[in-house]
Amino acid sequence: MTHQPATSSHLSRRNLLKSALATAALAGVSSSYAAGPAAAPATQPHADPWLGLKVGITTYTFKQRPLEPTIAAIKRVGLSYVSIKDFHLPLKSTAAERKEVAQKFKAAGITPMSCGVISLKGTEKENRQAFDYARDAGIPTIVCSPTPAMLPDLDKLVKEYDIRIAIHNHGPEDKIFPSPNEVWAAVEKLDPRMGLCIDVGHSFRAGVDPAAAIRKYKDRLFDLHFKDNDSNDPKAKPVEVGRGVMDIRGMLQALIDIRYQYEFSFEFEKDMDDPLPGLAESVGFTKGVLSTMKA
Repeated sequence: MTHQPATSSHLSRRNLLKSALATAALAGVSSSYAAGPAAAPATQPHADPWLGLKVGITTYTFKQRPLEPTIAAIKRVGLSYVSIKDFHLPLKSTAAERKEVAQKFKAAGITPMSCGVISLKGTEKENRQAFDYARDAGIPTIVCSPTPAMLPDLDKLVKEYDIRIAIHNHGPEDKIFPSPNEVWAAVEKLDPRMGLCIDVGHSFRAGVDPAAAIRKYKDRLFDLHFKDNDSNDPKAKPVEVGRGVMDIRGMLQALIDIRYQYEFSFEFEKDMDDPLPGLAESVGFTKGVLSTMKA
């Protein structure tokens, strides 16, 4: 696939907005991850700068950082929701440890809304342990990557635990669930608590329009990983939101139009040894785009 270049006027508007937002977003953000007072938020034209979206982050972004610095970094960029990866809450933790970690996020003003990605490819006992993990931490959605053969068993578990699963698509390299289309085909006749986690970057690499997929599968869209890519090639690389070629505004408009109420997670996979500056720029750019939109 070949990317068609944007017009010069589009690039000019994008670059001006990106520059202003990056400056604002990065103010007061230190790559040291030290806790400290966040910069005062810029004045927003809306009472809620996120227009009703529950915007958070996957802690996979901070997979090289311990729990406490991760919580501090999430606070620094002003996000209030989280999808917890097992780097920060091991699957083999005890019920008490799960409750303790969930409470640490809540005490910082960050609500855990999902966990994962968890494979859910094991035995019935192993899969049940993942549901225990989510239940103990008070997490309503498991983002997962099962095999089709496991889906009947998972159908039983979502009924028993009343916990949703959201199957994550992983792009062209994933021979089972490369895009949301394959996920939908697998779950559409199963329990309505079995749905999708649309990874917009991987969907784009798989040749699927993420905004169209958001609209098409809105009834089972239980989690979303938000990012930008440097091209529409299957081997595209992640970049700061706003620096790539993806239709950021179109995806945001789709989420607003469907009144999306589940977690919207930034997943920043560039510069993972020091992701905070790029994440801050991504958050700032997205907030800026939303400031020009209506709920």
